[in-house]
Amino acid sequence: MDFNTADATDQLLGAGDISPVHEVNADGASPFLLTSDHYGRILPRALGDLGVAESELTRHIAWDIGIAGVAERLAKMLDAHLIAQRYSRLVIDCNRSPGVASSIPVISEATAIPRNEGISEGERAARRREIFEPYHRRIDAVIDRRLHDRRPTVLVSLHSFTPVYAGVARPWHIAALYNRDTVLPQLLLKHLRAEGDLVVGDNEPYAVSDLSDYTIPVHGEARGLVNTGIEIRQDLIADQSGQQQWAERLGRIFAEIELELRRERLVD
Repeated sequence: MDFNTADATDQLLGAGDISPVHEVNADGASPFLLTSDHYGRILPRALGDLGVAESELTRHIAWDIGIAGVAERLAKMLDAHLIAQRYSRLVIDCNRSPGVASSIPVISEATAIPRNEGISEGERAARRREIFEPYHRRIDAVIDRRLHDRRPTVLVSLHSFTPVYAGVARPWHIAALYNRDTVLPQLLLKHLRAEGDLVVGDNEPYAVSDLSDYTIPVHGEARGLVNTGIEIRQDLIADQSGQQQWAERLGRIFAEIELELRRERLVD
């Protein structure tokens, strides 16, 4: 066996590929730690286009449309640290446990992903090792450092969702997602409903679970952090104007929530 050939085959990212981890405002003073699992839609050069048309690679199946612009702006407004993942969820989904079928999908909604069919265990391991693990190791390391420094840490996982799914329109503008920890989600729901012009989802159109999610169960719940997921409907944040408006709204709401968390001594 030619081990050099095997090593090259099992390596995914090359000299022309960028790091999977993108960070904004790493020295931010806010208690909020922002994550974005589906921030980007980059494909490693070695995988080409995954056998998928470019028109499909700009759809939600490849990334969370609009959330990158909201996340970047919100991090700066709150003076919060953002950790985001640049590669497409079609390469490996960083909000799924490795090994589940949706981790490296062979079909997403109705779209086949030919390059994901029949891949070797070595390639699966390479995708985990070079994209999934660096992203989650970085989140872990930042939380470790913050806890060591006795810095308050509140995890907010940012996502976006399609306005229509399987032919059914989704009325919600924004949603709070959660599982075991309801403290921050209930505060967020209260403030969002008080806005008066929003249809607010309470664990709709998705709910957090150990089977369907990774970031909140592993970095939020297992670490004992106050946490929430946020989903924003994509048509509301498809352009820079919408992203700015939603970042400003969330920035104002989270500033108010921070005061409440401090009053309740949930953030010191």
